Amino acid sequence: MTIHGCCLRSIVRLSVFLSLFTSGAITVWAYEATTVSNGGTVTGTVQFAGDPPPLTGFELRRYPDRDYCGALSDGSGYRFLREVAVGPEQGLKDVIVTIQGIEKGKPFAFDETKLEASICQFVPYVSVMRDQHPLTVKNLDDVSHDLQIYEREWEHIFIMFHRPALTKGGTSDLIRFTGNRRGVIMQCGMHPYMQGHGLAVDNPYYAITGLEGTFAISDLPAGTYRIKAWHPILGEQGQEVTVAATGTASVAFQFKAK
Repeated sequence: MTIHGCCLRSIVRLSVFLSLFTSGAITVWAYEATTVSNGGTVTGTVQFAGDPPPLTGFELRRYPDRDYCGALSDGSGYRFLREVAVGPEQGLKDVIVTIQGIEKGKPFAFDETKLEASICQFVPYVSVMRDQHPLTVKNLDDVSHDLQIYEREWEHIFIMFHRPALTKGGTSDLIRFTGNRRGVIMQCGMHPYMQGHGLAVDNPYYAITGLEGTFAISDLPAGTYRIKAWHPILGEQGQEVTVAATGTASVAFQFKAK
């Protein structure tokens, strides 16, 4: 589901209220790093069928810092947000592909998620995160931002933390997910076209697609796994994949506009 402007702010107000009454038990298990001998590889493609959804336009005069943020405008007073990026060969960008349920495997070197606010946009647009690890946001802009971070269960979002004056010093906060929530929405309360998304990972077997829509995940212990492809706007798909020792398995995903 796509969330925009005033609709997102209305849902946020409701969700902040609901979050006061919502709690969940967190299932904790430790990933074990070990030596992977004769590991296999999963390669694949994620493609988009049809024409990409249109860009979402925001009239800059309605929001603060219109001259500064207008550096990325269309020249006629509008700033646009591209939520679904498709390459020339229909490859779908910003899909996080994960292998589910692996309790041990190659080293999981993940210290923090790093994000930048640059010309009133979040870079990158889609990030991976890890529960109980920092999210560090550096502000490269000459204007401040109203940073709002929410955890999500698709249609429902719940406040994680709010930094109303993100200056040059930036911020670093520990990500703590509630229950089984693993998605994240990031936005600026002053510049609604400034949005980003994240997904928590609990093992090192993941990849993020570029405009080619391709991915490769290596050093997998031999076995049968559930593989998922997650896009923040288009949803999630999953399928099973069997990986042989030193072998390569291929999978394909295709998304359509909602």
